[in-house]
Amino acid sequence: MKKTTSIAALLVVLLFVWYLFADRMTPYTSNARVKAIVIDVVPEVSGYIAALAVSNAQLVEAGDLLARIDQRPFILEVEKARAALQSATEDVGASSSQVEIARANLTQAEIGLENAKLQSVRIFELEQKKVVSKARADEMRAELAAANSKVVAAQADLEKSQQQLGGAGADNAQIRTAVAQLGQAELNLEWTELRAPARGVVVDPTIGEGTFAKAGQGLMNLISFDEVWVEAYLTENNLARVAIGDPVEMTLDLYPGRIFEGAVSSITIGASAGPGSAGSLPTPPKEQAWMRDPQRFPVRIRMLGYEIGSEQVDIRRNLNGQADVIVYTGDSWILNTLGALWIRLNAWISYAY
Repeated sequence: MKKTTSIAALLVVLLFVWYLFADRMTPYTSNARVKAIVIDVVPEVSGYIAALAVSNAQLVEAGDLLARIDQRPFILEVEKARAALQSATEDVGASSSQVEIARANLTQAEIGLENAKLQSVRIFELEQKKVVSKARADEMRAELAAANSKVVAAQADLEKSQQQLGGAGADNAQIRTAVAQLGQAELNLEWTELRAPARGVVVDPTIGEGTFAKAGQGLMNLISFDEVWVEAYLTENNLARVAIGDPVEMTLDLYPGRIFEGAVSSITIGASAGPGSAGSLPTPPKEQAWMRDPQRFPVRIRMLGYEIGSEQVDIRRNLNGQADVIVYTGDSWILNTLGALWIRLNAWISYAY
């Protein structure tokens, strides 16, 4: 009996020592979530939905049609604007065809540039955080440069067409107003088609054909596949040795028994401490503890092998799905081996809960 007690006490001491070292060399947490960018699809113009091209949970590619607002009123506005421009140019003895074409081309180029800028902001932020590959960011830079070049070329064509009208025609206030109204009418017509700004999954569309869509009010959400990561909430005393680039192993509750590899891409240096905290800092989920609640900080983890362009990129990853994460901060084969066994044990246990 005494021998059994001694062995049990020794095991407890060994487990405690392992916990102290493992908590810093191979920090582990079951408080982790799958995160993604959620894009709110908002119309720029109001009107009745004439066609709904997607359904809930449907996968779409960037540029795919999501919904179309009834275009008939907007087509009429374009025709009215064209007629007004024609009338204005006739009043000053000038032809409007070249100005109209040049202005339309400039409007299209500006729309393309604005879309490229919106996409580039997210991609460049994710490049810094190493959530997307450098190749994807380089492609985005090329797209942005091409879109900017189109705007410059369209502006030059518009100036040239206006000069060909002659000083009196191009500078005439009536013509300038008519050109601007035509551009706005064409832009409104363009906005009647709501297209996917990124590759992702449609979530919770709240519309159907015949529904009135109001400008500025969201119609559906799109979870972007371009920007998915795992956010692990580590306690403050776990973080001292964690560094960007550290290898990570993780499990997803969606795939019990399966291990995914990753790497630390960023470490958030601030977190909300509750009501009264300054700014909009992240608020990690709370876990019950028998002592004071530890302060947790979000650590973003990039899943290796599942970036854009990878053949495996389409594994399901549910937004806010739960995960278990272990970070290997050193070269200790003993702690790393024990940590690897622990995360694999948890992977199999996840079959049961």
